[in-house]
Amino acid sequence: MTADPIILADAARDPATVGGKAAALSRLSAAGFRVPDFFVITPGALAGDAGGDGHHDAILAAVEALGPGPFAVRSSAREEDGADHSHAGQFLSVLDVAAGDVTVAAGRILASGRANSVAAYRRNRGLTADGGPPAVIVQRLVAARAAGVAFTADPVGGRRDRIVVSATAGLGDKLVGGAVDGDDYVIDRAGGAVIARPDGPAALTDTDLAQLFALAKGVEAACGAPQDLEWAFEGETLFLLQSRPITTPLRPMPNPDAAVIILDNSNIVESYPGLVSPLTFSFAQYVYARVYRIFVALVGVDADTIRQHAAVFDNMLSRFDGRIYYNLINWYRTLCLLPGFRNNRGFMETMMGVGEPLRREIADTLAPPPARGLARLGERRRVGWMLLRLCLAALRLRATIAAFERRLDAALRTDRSALRDLPLSALAAEYRRIEAELLERWDAPLINDFLCMVAFGASRKALERWAGDAGVELHNAMMIGQGDIVSAEPPRRIAAMARLIAGDAALIAALESGDRAAATAHPALDAALDDYIARFGDRCIEELKLESITLDDDPRPLLSSVAAAARRPPPPDRADAVTPDRQLRLLFKGRPLTRLLAGALLRWAKARVRDRENLRFERTRVFGHARQVFLAIGRQFAALGAIERDRDIFDLTLQEVLGAIEGNGVSADLAGLVALRRAEAARDVAAPEPPERIELRGAAIARGHRAATGPAATAERQRRGTGCSAGRITARATVVHDPRGQRLAEGDILVARHTDPGWIALFAGAAGLVVERGSLLSHSAIVAREMGIPCVVGLKGATTWLRTGDLVEVDGAAGSVRIIGDG
Repeated sequence: MTADPIILADAARDPATVGGKAAALSRLSAAGFRVPDFFVITPGALAGDAGGDGHHDAILAAVEALGPGPFAVRSSAREEDGADHSHAGQFLSVLDVAAGDVTVAAGRILASGRANSVAAYRRNRGLTADGGPPAVIVQRLVAARAAGVAFTADPVGGRRDRIVVSATAGLGDKLVGGAVDGDDYVIDRAGGAVIARPDGPAALTDTDLAQLFALAKGVEAACGAPQDLEWAFEGETLFLLQSRPITTPLRPMPNPDAAVIILDNSNIVESYPGLVSPLTFSFAQYVYARVYRIFVALVGVDADTIRQHAAVFDNMLSRFDGRIYYNLINWYRTLCLLPGFRNNRGFMETMMGVGEPLRREIADTLAPPPARGLARLGERRRVGWMLLRLCLAALRLRATIAAFERRLDAALRTDRSALRDLPLSALAAEYRRIEAELLERWDAPLINDFLCMVAFGASRKALERWAGDAGVELHNAMMIGQGDIVSAEPPRRIAAMARLIAGDAALIAALESGDRAAATAHPALDAALDDYIARFGDRCIEELKLESITLDDDPRPLLSSVAAAARRPPPPDRADAVTPDRQLRLLFKGRPLTRLLAGALLRWAKARVRDRENLRFERTRVFGHARQVFLAIGRQFAALGAIERDRDIFDLTLQEVLGAIEGNGVSADLAGLVALRRAEAARDVAAPEPPERIELRGAAIARGHRAATGPAATAERQRRGTGCSAGRITARATVVHDPRGQRLAEGDILVARHTDPGWIALFAGAAGLVVERGSLLSHSAIVAREMGIPCVVGLKGATTWLRTGDLVEVDGAAGSVRIIGDG
């Protein structure tokens, strides 16, 4: 054993002499890691607590060689930072030590080795009470911008597939000692994605985290075991201050899993915005699985192929942090089954309708190669058969829709009020009947949706090719004013009720306050409200979510919209406006054949859009009936004490609800499941909203993803989305996040992330619409065209770019939105 009182960093390799911590730092420094300069004072060089008088000059010389200071003076006992016993927190560390005080600080470190707490720590772990005096590390103190600890495995959960970081501004001593709480981060070990981070301002940037990720993996590889690191940033430079093995038990490393899951909600968020209950998700999952099996069969995919892809259809949707997403890869696999995909890949990929296509490298691994030779002839035969089937379906469409509506009316014949009197077995049978009679025979909506997509896209592209921007404006105009489209009926009815009470300030104020009883003094209004609720009671905010409150239970949104319409002046007379038919004649004057063809295409598209919207209302009726069945089941479960309240039913899945009635349920503790789901929902509410597109690696249970980040601040004054209802308006913007709790002043421009039919109370008063999500066929676009107000959809980040009070110009034909004045 060396008798040298001072051992420099590059020679401090023997733990028996310099202790475990110093030996580890020496090895890591030699391996190329950035460790602050240090030297070691051996225990024999120190005499008593005040420092070694015989080696004082040698210590001062070594200190001077390190630089002007200040310094960190730390312990390094023989068994400290070992693989079995870390001795973490047992010895003293002294920071910010001046050069002249190093020997005194070193003496304090030496004395800490004789503390009773150290002896007790060792005895509790089966070690001898006296492990010998510690050596002392004297190290240049890093002027830390941020510092903290990093674990190359989760020391609490025991998971080896993630790296855990805790950080604080400045020196990390208070964080390590537990005096302050740091910013906590979780990093996916496989790819470096940040899984969790603090809300608001944080101590570390993404660049810092990338450096820490590389350091953690590098140190673990060099040491051959999971490590507990201390680190500090001096400016942008990262220093390694300490590394020791993690001594808490860890789980085995999961097997590598290269599978990719891509989730996207850019399209489905209009139907299922925000948090979605387990019952709604499981019901929607079942519906999608059934109807898309029906769709691919309708276009000619054989039964054996459909059976072989059962897992694809059963996993078209995913639920992530309480939100519904499309499983994009399974949607793509479904497209690959369609006849003609191999030779018309680009066209069919647009059918997914998402904001961002699937990445080429992933799509290429899923898509079958283009057909060659005889296979090409077979593919053409399949395409021809599909086109023939679609043509026949188009010819029979009116009859198919009529049969579907008759079937739906018959299936929903049960009086909803009678559901309260049915026992559980009868309620389960009622749900199963709806499944068999409707969900298994969902033909008309699927056929029309497909034809609508083709008709709308083909007619719009043709008009643009034949007449440029004027053709696109004509296309928008032709979609306005369809008297038999169901989405136009609510605003017309609201306007009619508003005319009944125009000028009655007291009644208008009562409706605004939500006083339904006030309408009884006005028989015509009272009857009109009852008739509206009977027809459109299910057309509530977030109408496809089973947990949504309908107008039957809470008519206040309807009352508010009638009152708002009654306060507005009557709309201007548009009798002198140029009709779409006259626009068509003027645009193609002197081109009679083109006019005839354009007119036919537009009428076809108009009919398909009308039927699409009307059939979507029929879907709302089905979901509304299912909602009432489940609420009736919830009342019976609550009566039996299986759950606390009837609405707790929404915290269970479809399989759990039916299983509890039909006898194939796995758990009888429904109340326990409700409590579990409530706790999960609370976490989902508190967490940042996940992004529109999520990419998971491996099994979904790993749930690693990049947290959502808001759009970067921008000084842009103008942006462009998708124009879908012509007209130009300049007005004040109102950003609405929840239509249940926000009002729209008369003549304002409504700005929202997404909308659904339940937003009609706000639509009725809007001078224009700007929506982050949606397409030319989204509900907001269709209603805007019906109401004749400018509308721009697909304007990403609109609700953060625009602020309530901004003076905004919206051009619904060009799709442009411009800020004229700040609010």
